[in-house]
Amino acid sequence: MPASLVDLLLTAVARDPGKVALRRKRSTWSYGDLVRGAATAAERLRRAGLEPGDRVGLLFRNCPEYVALLYGALSARLAVVPLNVQERASVLVVQIEHGGARMVVGDPDHPEWAALKAALQPDVGALEVTAVDDDASVETFMQSVGASPGQALESPAVARDDMAILLYTSGTTGRPKGVMLSHGNLVANNVTIIDYLGLVPDDVGLTVMPFHFSYGNSVLHTHLGAGATLLLEDNLAYPLIVMQRLQNERVTGFSGVPSTFAILMSRARIDEFDLGAMRYLTQAGGAMTRAAIQRMRELVPSARFFVMYGQTEATARLTYLPPERLDEKLGSIGKPLDGIEIEVRDLDGRVLPPGQTGELCARGPNIMLGYWRDEEATRAAVVDGWLRTGDLAHTDEDGFLYIDGRVVEMIKVGSFRVSPLEVEEVLATLPGIAEMAVASMPDELLGQAVKAVLVLRDGATLDEREVKAHCRVRLAAYKVPKVVEFARELPRTSSGKIQRFKLS
Repeated sequence: MPASLVDLLLTAVARDPGKVALRRKRSTWSYGDLVRGAATAAERLRRAGLEPGDRVGLLFRNCPEYVALLYGALSARLAVVPLNVQERASVLVVQIEHGGARMVVGDPDHPEWAALKAALQPDVGALEVTAVDDDASVETFMQSVGASPGQALESPAVARDDMAILLYTSGTTGRPKGVMLSHGNLVANNVTIIDYLGLVPDDVGLTVMPFHFSYGNSVLHTHLGAGATLLLEDNLAYPLIVMQRLQNERVTGFSGVPSTFAILMSRARIDEFDLGAMRYLTQAGGAMTRAAIQRMRELVPSARFFVMYGQTEATARLTYLPPERLDEKLGSIGKPLDGIEIEVRDLDGRVLPPGQTGELCARGPNIMLGYWRDEEATRAAVVDGWLRTGDLAHTDEDGFLYIDGRVVEMIKVGSFRVSPLEVEEVLATLPGIAEMAVASMPDELLGQAVKAVLVLRDGATLDEREVKAHCRVRLAAYKVPKVVEFARELPRTSSGKIQRFKLS
């Protein structure tokens, strides 16, 4: 097993240094370019006085420059703190100070960069590296960094449990936590994902998910680890441009969270594009309705559809559902990845039989080192090596897993418990709804009641009465939404996850 992501990159460049690694707009970097850029970054960071184990923050949108800096930092045995480009300086400063970063590297064109620099403590360095959209080359990057590689990119002498990435996540509670991921965590998850997706150098992926997000981070490293090509986008602000790239550049793989596919299906005529080169689609980052999955499969029939499940605390991935079992097990998140153990437990820690709902717990080489500077939260989340995910789940008789909701998100209607996911599945079968989210709301009599917030498709018309009537036919009375609201969009985190607490 390789010791680090850098080793996987070095293997890819040895295979074919001229192969395209990354492309953003008209900026194209080969694997040879990327290694040169990473070696330059490593030298510059060392020259700044950073030592092994130090943390360095990176504030960039998806671009080759970010990737070169990340791999350069890993080669220099530093821990990378990817920063959310959509956050305000006030939030970023808190993460930088909490993570104890000695330096922040960022694009001076970022709208928060000036305010961030002004707010940094005197002992935190700030390095500006311009990330140019059009025609940016590795030479441009090296000039911006202000260094030239004195030697080839080095394989870092690291131990499995040495921290490689400190990834901040808001989680479902809204309280930021720094997830410590080791070199061993990253390599183990990477190798396993490359294997089950069958990634090869001929693959061309496209990502719209930011690299500071666990899922986007995983897509980046798996493609580089496989020696494949990855096309970079920031987001889905322009769905038609994304669809044109998928078609024109013969993309073979595309990954998204449920909202990614919802946006594409509602704002782009997918069936009007030639996606015949697409061999796989992957979905994680929350539950996607059965109806949406089936629709995507109809629109892109050439692609195998992988339903996946994971958490930032598990590096990226814990389970996946083999596409050939999708029809039979639709609604399942599949089975554990190789090397990962999963148990469904009750509140007392007892393993539950098939059909009974409990907390999903996982153990394996991808489980985080813990939360940075938060021993109490770490002890609560990782018990005897087992990650308590906070997700409610059950298995069927064949061992396939199904998510039933979150421990803290279950809606308590009197003596009953209602899973938001169950109600959302029913709402998804109602024509005219593009997206939906279900959450709790205060109720004087029962404590809590069910509330649904809906985003309609363009041209669709629905009212509260029709929605409730639809639900009454398909749900127990206590599960029918008491209130139905309509919105232009749903509140989400930067990674696309719905913020249910903002719906109550």
